[in-house]
Amino acid sequence: MQRRFFVRHFLALAGTATLASRLQAQTRSRPQPNVEVWKDPNCGCCEDWVSHMRANGFTVQVHNSGNTAARARLGIPNALGSCHTAQVGGYALEGHVPAHDIHRLLMERPNAIGLAVPGMPIGSPGMDGAVYGGRKDAYSVLLIQRGGGTRVYQSYPRG
Repeated sequence: MQRRFFVRHFLALAGTATLASRLQAQTRSRPQPNVEVWKDPNCGCCEDWVSHMRANGFTVQVHNSGNTAARARLGIPNALGSCHTAQVGGYALEGHVPAHDIHRLLMERPNAIGLAVPGMPIGSPGMDGAVYGGRKDAYSVLLIQRGGGTRVYQSYPRG
């Protein structure tokens, strides 16, 4: 019984590692699409998320005009709202979505509106500065499906 659990767990981890290495190779081999971001001009965590995106190979264009209109235009339900909204490769992004999940989205190309991290969970990219003392709350990245439904795309445990 224990051996089967170990083998299953090992294979799941190996699959995750394979996906991660494919994503890294793909990211290095071709330029990433431009990310367009709408945010409040005074939001520091949004700037930190933009830095996270740039550090992960994305070119980012920032509009310091707020994000309410962009969220509505891109079809993101208000219930999924956060402090910034972005668009990349035909997909909408809401909140502190990790670059790794965006790379995965662009590789898999699901029939969806995009990804969201509702609220502002501590420990997510842009909400992970020294001021939080290394705290990491559990959170999920949601895939926003056409028609408004969501499903968990990736979960991050409390750290």
